Amino acid sequence: MAGTNLLTLLDDITTLLDDIATMSKVATKKTAGVLGDDLALNAQQVTGVSADRELPVVWAVAKGSFLNKTILVPAALLISVWLPWLITPLLMIGGLFLCFEGAEKLVEKFLPSPKNDELSEAEHLDLVAYEKQKIKGAIRTDFILSAEIIVITLGTVAGASLLNQALVLSVIAVIMTIGVYGLVAGIVKLDDAGLYLLKQAQQTGNRFKALLGKGLLAAAPRLMAFLAFAGTVAMFLVGGGILVHGISVLHHWQIAVTEFALTNLGRLGEVFAPLLFDGLLGVLAGVVVVLIHHTVVSIKTKEPAN
Repeated sequence: MAGTNLLTLLDDITTLLDDIATMSKVATKKTAGVLGDDLALNAQQVTGVSADRELPVVWAVAKGSFLNKTILVPAALLISVWLPWLITPLLMIGGLFLCFEGAEKLVEKFLPSPKNDELSEAEHLDLVAYEKQKIKGAIRTDFILSAEIIVITLGTVAGASLLNQALVLSVIAVIMTIGVYGLVAGIVKLDDAGLYLLKQAQQTGNRFKALLGKGLLAAAPRLMAFLAFAGTVAMFLVGGGILVHGISVLHHWQIAVTEFALTNLGRLGEVFAPLLFDGLLGVLAGVVVVLIHHTVVSIKTKEPAN
C-alpha cells in the first residue's frame, strides 16, 4: 500500500513538473520581447562606471533584481487573488514612469543646462556616489520591467492552480534574471576580452586572436552606444505599450492605425505601425510628465516673495 502511494505521489509530481515546464515555455515566449527591452535598458544603466567596477555593479543590480522579484511574485499572486483590478493601474503608473525617464534623458541630451552639467561633473568626481546612483537607477528600472514580466506570466497561467502559478512565476523570475544579467555582464566586458586576446596574440603571434581582439575593441563602444540608444527607445516602447493596453480608447486607436498600415503598406506596415504608435505615445506621455514634474519642482524651489 505504501509503495502504491509513493508511485501515485511520484506520478503527481511528474505531472505537476510537466505542467510547469509547458506553462513556463509559453510564458517565456510571451515575455521574450520584454526580455529584449530589459537587456537593452540594464546594459545602458550600468555603463559609465570604471572598468574594474563593472562586474561588481552588474552583480549588485542582479541582486537587486532578485530582491525585486522576491517582492513582486508573492505580491502579484496576492493581488490577483484579492485585488485583481489593481494590476492594470499599477502597471500604468510604472509605464508612465518609464516614459518619464526616457523623456528626461532626451531633455538632458538636447537641452542641457549648466546646472545639470555641474551636477553631472560633481557626481563623476565622487565615484562611490555615482556608482550607487547607477545601481539605484538600474534596480528601479528593473522593478518596472520585472513587474511587467510577472504580470504577463500571470496572465498566461491565470487558469492554473495557485501552486502552479507560484511555481511558474518563480521559474520565469529566476531564468529572466540570470539570462539578462549574464548577458549584461558579457556585454560590459567585451573590451576586456578584446585586450586579453590582443595580449595573447602578441605572446603567441596568433593572427586570428589579434584580429578578433581588435574587432571586439572596435565593436564594444559601438555596441554600448547602440544599447544606450536602444535603452531609451525601449523605455518609450514599453511605457507606451503599457498605456495602450491599459486604456481601451488608445488600444482601439492602435488597432485602427495598424489596419490602415496593413491596407496601405502590407505586412511591413502591420509589424511597425503598433511599435511606432507605442513609441510616439510614450514620447508624448513622457514629455507631459516631465513638464508637470519640472513645473512642480520649480514652484516648490521658488523662493517666496518678500
